[in-house]
Amino acid sequence: MLTLSRWKVTAVILSVIFGIVFSLPNLLPQKTLDALPGWVPHQKLNLGLDLQGGSYLLYEVDTDALRAERLTNMVEDVRTTLRNDQIEFGELGEAGGIVRVRITDPAKVDQAVSLLRRSIGGPLAGAIGGRDTSISNRGDGRLELSFVPEAAKADAVKAVDQSIETIRRRVDALGTKEPSITKQGFNRIVIQAAGESDPTKLQAVIGQTAKLTFQMVDETVSQEDMVAGRIPPGVVVIPGAQPGAPPIPVAKRALVTGEDLVEANQTFDQNGSAAVGFRFGGSGARKFGDATARNVGKRFAIVLDGKYISDPRINQALPGGSGIITGNFTPESAAELALLLRSGALPAKLNLEEQRTVGAELGADAVRAGAISLAIGAAAMFVFIILAYGLFGTFAAVALFVNVLLIIGIMSMSQATLTFPGIAGLILTLAVAVDANVLIYERMRDEAAAGRSPMSAADTGYRRALVSIMDANITSVISALIMFSMGAGPVKGFAWTLLIGVFTSLFTAILITQVLIGWWFKVTKPKKLPIA
Repeated sequence: MLTLSRWKVTAVILSVIFGIVFSLPNLLPQKTLDALPGWVPHQKLNLGLDLQGGSYLLYEVDTDALRAERLTNMVEDVRTTLRNDQIEFGELGEAGGIVRVRITDPAKVDQAVSLLRRSIGGPLAGAIGGRDTSISNRGDGRLELSFVPEAAKADAVKAVDQSIETIRRRVDALGTKEPSITKQGFNRIVIQAAGESDPTKLQAVIGQTAKLTFQMVDETVSQEDMVAGRIPPGVVVIPGAQPGAPPIPVAKRALVTGEDLVEANQTFDQNGSAAVGFRFGGSGARKFGDATARNVGKRFAIVLDGKYISDPRINQALPGGSGIITGNFTPESAAELALLLRSGALPAKLNLEEQRTVGAELGADAVRAGAISLAIGAAAMFVFIILAYGLFGTFAAVALFVNVLLIIGIMSMSQATLTFPGIAGLILTLAVAVDANVLIYERMRDEAAAGRSPMSAADTGYRRALVSIMDANITSVISALIMFSMGAGPVKGFAWTLLIGVFTSLFTAILITQVLIGWWFKVTKPKKLPIA
């Protein structure tokens, strides 16, 4: 086992080179690093929020509002579907999560049920052939439609996943480096933006739903009707986004939504005022062109998050699917709205539950404290292993140093985030690595005391201690995997560093010390072990 095979020596040399090359950028000034050729690794350790400072935001996805919106859309879908097939109905409405409608012609009840089952709702995720809605006939022409219980959970999971992706695009567009955006629990999202000390800047682009719709204005409803509450079915009154803008009645069902946008940029209108240019692609362009062609001469409202920005009149069809949104924009607000539209709308409203800011000074203090604790811990282990095992202890100390280089190099290369608990994981990793060498060396002592030759004692020590070392490290890997998969934030940082450290420790504690001890045997040909 102590033979100096070529693959062992090669693996050790390559690991040392790797550790030095990928760890070195952390020691160089940024100006020096920028001057190096492009093929040289430039990645530094990605410090977490607790080490670098930044903003922490905890949002909760408003799944109740999402469900209410889906029920409202179901009401409009029922209305449109029955009208298109000329089935008379009445008493259409929603209460308690159930949409109710009465078919006035008893002879068409079965036709209505069959039609609604085909048209309302969609496939249920994870259920082959299942649908997310149920329709029941209560007799006397009364039908009830509702979402199945599994649909609510599927909607919530989908909304959280979509929200995470949308938030990621928005935060990335701000230039924030390596934000951590993770799911917490059932419907919460944690955002950690290291280096971003102004959480209000993040909130401005994260919390806004940015749901853009184009809805026709119902010009048959007067201001007096709105004041008196005489609003026809399928119409809703929405406020203006600008102060003092009067409310207007619009069709509940949108002509086109912002989901089909492929481009949005800050621009200027013919008067030189800031505006937002947009362009639809594919089916969105066709829908927008058809909608404007059918409604020439009529007004349509450009609605953002339930408030209209403007309500221009359609003077001509717009087959190209492009246009501009005007309003009382500044260049900055127009650029912000364009960013929100490009990144997509959030599927549901986000409620801010918690906000924290970690100052850069606190982060620097944490880095300093972590570096000092790591240095003290490593020095204590070096002193112990050298005093306890002499020359072989020095070999173990060299292996420990390479272990640190490998961990830092791997984390720098992969851009894994190092947190303060991660530093604790790094120190624990070094302790585990020392423990492996202690097991090996103590086994060597026992074998030497039993009368074996130095080479045989060393070789047997490695072979027999390896079983115990593997058992201990396998349990550490299992623990780290459980913490990484089920934990969040600091727990994940600790688990990730520990997981990397387990593999590097096995490599360095076994292979590197093996090569060094094998080289020592080859050169000195000792009569007894230096630890006997």
